[in-house]
Amino acid sequence: MTESRVDERVINVADIDPQHRHAILFRLFEHLAPNESLQIVVDHDPRRLRLQLEALHGSRCGWSYLEQGPDLWRVRLRLLAHGDAREEGKPEC
Repeated sequence: MTESRVDERVINVADIDPQHRHAILFRLFEHLAPNESLQIVVDHDPRRLRLQLEALHGSRCGWSYLEQGPDLWRVRLRLLAHGDAREEGKPEC
């Protein structure tokens, strides 16, 4: 299992009411400082969330799978500074 960074907030998505999950995660992501990260833990591949974040933030959204199922997914989300995704070859949303 991949550990979280010392200053990284870990959100267990199961603890959030389903009808509010994406809205809360969008707000948490939008309040990250450049290059800060947030880790989400979920019981399915959060592919739809990734597509929505990509539509809103494009290459500023860093998305890294830390664990990929079958029962648990861990994803690290980073708000990249402008240009970081292209310059360093970091994964985009």
